[in-house]
Amino acid sequence: MLPTQARGESGFVDSDGVRLHYLRYGEPQRRLVVVVPGITSPAITWEFAADPLAADREVVVLDVRGRGLSDRPRGGYTLIDYARDVAALVAHLGQPRPPIVLGHSMGARIAAAFAVLFGDQAGPLLMVDPPLTGPGRDPYPTSLETFMEQLSKAKAGATAEDMRPFFPTWTEEQLRMRAEWLPTCDEIAVRETWLNFHREDLFAYLRELTPPALFMYGAQSPVVTEEALVEVRAVNPAIDLVAVADAGHMIPWDNLDAFLAETRSFIERTQ
Repeated sequence: MLPTQARGESGFVDSDGVRLHYLRYGEPQRRLVVVVPGITSPAITWEFAADPLAADREVVVLDVRGRGLSDRPRGGYTLIDYARDVAALVAHLGQPRPPIVLGHSMGARIAAAFAVLFGDQAGPLLMVDPPLTGPGRDPYPTSLETFMEQLSKAKAGATAEDMRPFFPTWTEEQLRMRAEWLPTCDEIAVRETWLNFHREDLFAYLRELTPPALFMYGAQSPVVTEEALVEVRAVNPAIDLVAVADAGHMIPWDNLDAFLAETRSFIERTQ
């Protein structure tokens, strides 16, 4: 059975020989929001959040390389590689104003790197619960083995119920979407990205960010600890921080209303 098809409009862009897919929601000519998802979240899995966000914005969600309908190169999964892909997408979309870039988890790390490395293309930055791992830091709380187990189950034909133990609070539709689209996530891409969570230092990018930049984190997130937040505040006091109540790492899935409210508030402040 074919996976669920997206309601968003598909588009493609070349990034140095890698063909990237994206989904577009909302009306053109409105302020653009570019969404960069997490390590195993193809663009379509963000549709439940992109649709309401696009009620008064144009929203483009990227299929990050190695996921969804984008190419799956054998290598090229560093923050620099990913940031170049975002830059290629932004240039392709050709907006008169730099877009707001919203990244979740892995995508938040990518968004920060993009804002530093391609500052002339970067508008306001919204980082949602980024892994603060890196050399000498605590490991990412979800093990590589857990990611590989999910991928294995999905590629073997997992159902929504098979995904429920990993995400017990998600809706049936969200679980079904994950089961259908997780097989499009390349194992090399996931493995190299997870390893790079520990090899690459996000704080080197956080230090260089300039406002407007918002760091949104789940109040119950195991990824963004209070100890790490102290370091974020110290390394760059210009970054605004906001906690989302009743949410862990997967903030839009855990508390969509609060996620949308905080995101819209940030967008309105940065018009």
